[in-house]
Amino acid sequence: MTPIEKLRTTLATLSLTAIDARLEALLETAAKKEPSYAEFLAEVMNAEADARRQRYLKARLQLAHLPYLKTFQQFDFSFQPSIDERQISELRTLRFVHEAANVILQGPPGVGKTHLAVALAEAAIQAGQAAYFMTAHDLVADLGRAYREGRLDRRLRVYLAPKVLIIDEMGYLPLDDLGATIFFQLVSARYERGSIILTSNKSYGEWGSIFGDPIIATAILDRLLHHSTTINIRGDSYRLKERRKAGLIPLQDQPHNQPAEPPVSATNSRGKRSNG
Repeated sequence: MTPIEKLRTTLATLSLTAIDARLEALLETAAKKEPSYAEFLAEVMNAEADARRQRYLKARLQLAHLPYLKTFQQFDFSFQPSIDERQISELRTLRFVHEAANVILQGPPGVGKTHLAVALAEAAIQAGQAAYFMTAHDLVADLGRAYREGRLDRRLRVYLAPKVLIIDEMGYLPLDDLGATIFFQLVSARYERGSIILTSNKSYGEWGSIFGDPIIATAILDRLLHHSTTINIRGDSYRLKERRKAGLIPLQDQPHNQPAEPPVSATNSRGKRSNG
């Protein structure tokens, strides 16, 4: 058995698959550059460490149940000038995650709320934090089913475990009494323990209609907004923009740029007041 064959056997035994895959290239580079033993060993080990980190991130992204992968670099801030990019820059530091604070993204359909929520989740995962994505309807339906089957406490732990929980499309469908109660339990259980990123097409004043009870809506908002940042996006839909570019919407039918709900003040994670 040659030295290379022995080395490959050892690498396989230790499950150092990335080094094994790049072994010939690493040896060839070392022969040309003649690094010190320590430099060569560092390069070899970094190859394995980088590969493992990529596998880890890929697994975390899959476990996060994201509907797609979007980044901040892909977001067209020029199309949504109502967004304060300084607020977004602050959120990208992920300080809100470390402080177990919340982010609420409000605005009409198609303005990029989910894109920003997913981008924040992706950034958190890249930083080593666990994240999980669900629409509000699917989340409440899942927990309601668990309640009827007598396993609510166990199922709730699934939504309490990740450092960041993304709840999308809050307000598109109203919740029944059980759904409202279960959602209150979830928000209360995560309060000051983990971050919630929530998107909604409803202003805070309309949340009573979502839960069918202004009292429980107030209790939920009280916990969500205590440590939070609100981003209120007032602008046109990206999807309609693309349809216009494709000539699928006649000029007379193009919607005007209507503002969403007026900005709502919310206490951000640093204890200041911020207009969404």
